[in-house]
Amino acid sequence: MSGENGIDPSVPPSGSGCAECDADGGWWFHLRRCAQCGHVGCCDSSPAKHATAHFRRTGHPFVQSYEPGESWFWNYETNELYEGGPELAAPVSHPSEQPAPGPAGRVPADWAKVLRG
Repeated sequence: MSGENGIDPSVPPSGSGCAECDADGGWWFHLRRCAQCGHVGCCDSSPAKHATAHFRRTGHPFVQSYEPGESWFWNYETNELYEGGPELAAPVSHPSEQPAPGPAGRVPADWAKVLRG
């Protein structure tokens, strides 16, 4: 996977949560980080699916999990999972004290039902 177009290891993440959910007051299940520009978006199990929307808008093919303890990458163009890849600029995950789903205070009490909905 090294040397892949669409990965810039020097770019830091855009923040500690989904950029669009934070702007809209939304919430997420898990977070993904664009390996090209650092955009942090919510996963496809989240209500808004902002990480995939970012790929569709920009064409940036790779995301890395932005969850503590996870380092896998996903390639949207080929639908391939990579168990690892290049080390991206720190931080490599949202803060460990930030819950998933998150962020604290914005997750509805019936969040699991909402996601199954």
